[in-house]
Amino acid sequence: MKKTTEPNKSLFDGFSEPDRLQIEQALAIIARIPDDPHYYRPKGIEVAAILLAFHIDLKTILAAILSDPRVTQLTPQPDIKAQFGDTVAALVKDVIWLNTFSIYSLDMTEQPSQTENLRRMLLSMIQDVRSVLIKLAYRVRRLQVLPKESYEMRRFISQETLDIYAPLANRMGVHQLKWELEDMAFRYLKPQSYRRIAKSLNDKRIERENSIARFISLLKQTLTAENITAEVYGRPKHIYSIWKKMQRKQLDIDELYDLLAVRVIVDNLGACYGVLGLVHATWQYIPKEFDDYIANPKENGYQSLHTVILDPDGKRIEVQIRTRKMHEFAELGMAAHWAYKEGGKHDAAIEKSIASLRKLLEEKEGDAVLEESFRNELFSDRVYVLTPKGQLIDLVKGSTALDFAYAIHTEIGHRCRGAKVNGRIVPLSYTLKSGEKVEILTVKDGFPNRNWIDPNLGYLKSAIAVSKVKSWFKNQQQSQNIEAGKIILDKELQRLGIKPPSLQILAKHFKQPGPDKLLEAIGRSDISLRQITAFFKIPEFEETTTINNPPKRTTNKSGVSVNGVDNVLTSFASCCTPVQGDDIIGYISHKKGVIIHQKNCPNVLQLDPEKQIRLVPVEWGKAKSSHAVPVSIQAFSTQTLLTDVTQTLAQAKIHIISAALDTHPDFSATLNLTIQVENTDQLSQVLNKISCIPEVIDVKRKT
Repeated sequence: MKKTTEPNKSLFDGFSEPDRLQIEQALAIIARIPDDPHYYRPKGIEVAAILLAFHIDLKTILAAILSDPRVTQLTPQPDIKAQFGDTVAALVKDVIWLNTFSIYSLDMTEQPSQTENLRRMLLSMIQDVRSVLIKLAYRVRRLQVLPKESYEMRRFISQETLDIYAPLANRMGVHQLKWELEDMAFRYLKPQSYRRIAKSLNDKRIERENSIARFISLLKQTLTAENITAEVYGRPKHIYSIWKKMQRKQLDIDELYDLLAVRVIVDNLGACYGVLGLVHATWQYIPKEFDDYIANPKENGYQSLHTVILDPDGKRIEVQIRTRKMHEFAELGMAAHWAYKEGGKHDAAIEKSIASLRKLLEEKEGDAVLEESFRNELFSDRVYVLTPKGQLIDLVKGSTALDFAYAIHTEIGHRCRGAKVNGRIVPLSYTLKSGEKVEILTVKDGFPNRNWIDPNLGYLKSAIAVSKVKSWFKNQQQSQNIEAGKIILDKELQRLGIKPPSLQILAKHFKQPGPDKLLEAIGRSDISLRQITAFFKIPEFEETTTINNPPKRTTNKSGVSVNGVDNVLTSFASCCTPVQGDDIIGYISHKKGVIIHQKNCPNVLQLDPEKQIRLVPVEWGKAKSSHAVPVSIQAFSTQTLLTDVTQTLAQAKIHIISAALDTHPDFSATLNLTIQVENTDQLSQVLNKISCIPEVIDVKRKT
């Protein structure tokens, strides 16, 4: 026997005769669904009834009725597009997809960025934002029948509601749905807390309502007497928001101030402060609870005056005073306001579309232009895809499978050789769509292909990914230049018949940061063979040590003896900075006396045979002397590194001559010191003490 649509006549109220005929057609389709007394999930007709309270347009009502999950089981399937048009068909398709969407997991509760990406992905994959409104109504109904589900399902649905759907309702400005979603979800997740707050509110409900009514009446009389036009009304607090404030402020419900709240909306800025003055003059107020968010707006741009007064019965009432424009900003909001409430980020596209929806909700007759504005891409510049483990990745619209690989990790991108999308092999240049699951296939020792950075081949869309590939090739080119520079230098040294010199000395002479940069410059031909040859034609060895590394100081006559003689003019070479206890040797110079080197100094070991005759045996004297020694410390970059090292040296009674701290992008640091020690034993002890500092990775004497 065919079911009658008579019980649903209430749906016709407020609609014209042609609109009623379309609703009749939709209900006729629903009437074809067989009766099932055990079916308790949300029904389209129930969802449409929820939406009627928001004066929504006809197409949304039709889509709500026809997106009933049981319609998909009908045979034959109704032709919704032919009967009701493209918009209704698209809405139904979106709602069915939203109702079967299953990416959320309870782990996301602790990952705000993932829940935000999931909300954005939902909105990016629908054609019409009104389908989200229908989905929210479905979720309200789902929560209403949730007691019939298992404990695990109640917990899952409730947490998903708080993480995903209540924030969406807030963004859409449908606050009644937001409050219902939050309060019902909270009731299932924390039933004891819910009942305790509900009981407390109910016990004092009449008293609270009477207090608010008396205050509003007195306030309106006061404003009228001063010729101030204002809208004044009570602002209800809902159970979930009360609980959140209790948690945030660590207070019991009886200690909260703003369970009694009144909002005053005025025409202009001057009236805001006029109302505030009247309130403070008429009632006792609590100074520490006054906030001027007009003079000092919140970071999200929110503006209002907040004050707390005591009514004649001693009850605290919060009063919010703002202009109409401020109120519209707070209620209709900007994405910055959503960020303040939910931790999300500003998005101009969603802001525009949601604002349109809010406006349409206020228009009982609807607006064809506004309806058309919903059929756009909310996130035309973003795409949201999933890893095999279900993590959501936010990419630039048009991103490829290869872009996804680089978004996961640079090395994954470099070693990428293939990709699967929803289990199917695709080219690396495949353009991803929101909701797809992507798996990257890699090789062990892979590297990028130059074709990847060719914009005409379409492998990469993301500028960051392109930069990573270019950086890899730049580093490879750098390595090749270093190798080429080494070959060029070796050949030139062979041609000149010169032993390989210290690269540090060469680098310093050519003003390069180090040996690798020197060889790279030679490989790039920035340093020519003529310049290299000219360097090796410097006549005296000591010129390379005393001009580029001038001796640090002249020793006293008892510091070092030369061939057993104490009163010989000596100086220490800066290239190896010998310290008492080092094995040393002297080099007879023309102008600096005997220059003392360590025996293993590269400059000594690389002396030409004709200069080796200037080497003379030397030894340390018995008298104590101090020596300046350069020390290099590698450490994690911390603000206390220099302080910790300085204190360690002070405790060891070691004098610091100079110190230079350099921090690096990888959060490491290099601390270069010159310290004064008496001998190698003392130096060794000091280095050991420095190495025990927690943030120090390595410490060594510079040579």
